[in-house]
Amino acid sequence: MLGRPFLALGFLLCGLAAVEFIFTALDATVSDENWQGFLISAVMSALLGAGLVSTFWTAAHVNRFDLRSGFVLTALSWTVFPLLASMPFYFSDLGISLTDAVFETISGVTTTGSTVLTDLDHLDPMLLLWRSVLQWIGGVGIILMAILMMPFLRIGGMQLFQLESSTRSEAGLHTRPGALIRDIAMLYLALTLLCGAFYALAGMTAFDAVNHAMTTLSTGGYSTHDASLGYFSNAGVDWTATVFMIAGALPFMAYLKTFSGERAAFLRDPQALPFLVFVLVLAGVAAFFLPDDGGADPFTRVAFHVVSIITTTGFAAEDYQYWGAGFVGLFFALTFFGGCAGSTSGAIKFYRFQLLAIYAGMHLRRLHSPSIVQANTYGGVKLDREIGLSVLAFLSLFVGAFSVGGFALALTGLDLVTALSASATALCNVGPGLGEIIGPAGNFASLSDPAKWILIGLMLLGRLELFALLVLFDPYFWR
Repeated sequence: MLGRPFLALGFLLCGLAAVEFIFTALDATVSDENWQGFLISAVMSALLGAGLVSTFWTAAHVNRFDLRSGFVLTALSWTVFPLLASMPFYFSDLGISLTDAVFETISGVTTTGSTVLTDLDHLDPMLLLWRSVLQWIGGVGIILMAILMMPFLRIGGMQLFQLESSTRSEAGLHTRPGALIRDIAMLYLALTLLCGAFYALAGMTAFDAVNHAMTTLSTGGYSTHDASLGYFSNAGVDWTATVFMIAGALPFMAYLKTFSGERAAFLRDPQALPFLVFVLVLAGVAAFFLPDDGGADPFTRVAFHVVSIITTTGFAAEDYQYWGAGFVGLFFALTFFGGCAGSTSGAIKFYRFQLLAIYAGMHLRRLHSPSIVQANTYGGVKLDREIGLSVLAFLSLFVGAFSVGGFALALTGLDLVTALSASATALCNVGPGLGEIIGPAGNFASLSDPAKWILIGLMLLGRLELFALLVLFDPYFWR
């Protein structure tokens, strides 16, 4: 069973080593500050990756890739990869602990965006670029996992998005894994380049534009400045971020269908249009209640932050906690929403709230008309009992993980607001929390090591949709 997952992990680590060798050369050429850390990490990744490939090459061709292999590969990829990718931080001149190095990396690859680093404006440019690349890689990994793995693993209703069994859909879209990976990677790269170009036109330097393009489309939220996008104080930058954060939160299969000839793909998608309408209406209504403090256009300010939180990006242009308790409550609630399935967003995901509303309506109708025959569908797929139970189980476990995480963080000495918001922002992969410590103007550097490890676990749980990680602890899984 383990042959194919470990072989795939070996190839993944060899790819990581190649990227780290490139960064070794870049750092030695550009700043000559931390190339040794990149080199050590590259050698470690290469040795482990090559060892796994050579060890499991034969076994992988004997063992078939089954459901359990999918769970093992998913868990291994999102734990071993970040541990090795954290070594450039650990061996750098930052002088940070292993806990901080792992926290920063896990936050990066899960596209959470919470940071323990300070004085970003004066950090080694190659370390800043490494953070951005980690989020960018994590973003495309999330898309591929959501499209190719999660429907196969049937987690939280994701079976609704299973691909057609044929190699080409009616719209001419390739659905073979190899071709699909290539198409998604090319689309992801093209959107990133487009985002970077618009950032540059808005006034960013080339370095800032490249970094923020990667962390915007991945809905990650890392910035090269302590003040995040507030550093630029530029409406053009804010609107570029707003548009491409939404782009990253839309289902990437709809993009591919559009470019394959299905022009109305986004209109037909059950998530995309309702999600866009929801965000637009919410931003418009919230802007009406923004206090008049003499700042910029209210809709620009509110729309940016609504999109930033609901897409789980976590950029901040200002500290919205000063807008009043109503906005603080709104942004805390939006932390749990997330974008569309098949996107780079985290959290619960918009489609699950749609399904919850549909199943609630079905139950209400059954109360007054027990004999009614209901044939509800979602995206052309008939909704049955199994899908409903899958979504309900996910939501129940999500609430449980949030509650337990908040309680555990409170035991480390954090106040209740900080503990609960930290649990939510980590589990939902958003980034900033609430309060003076981890709010939009703060960071996670001052938290204790136990608190950081709790948050690391929550970030991984949230990104792996809980079940993909927790199932490994079920004794029956290994029988």
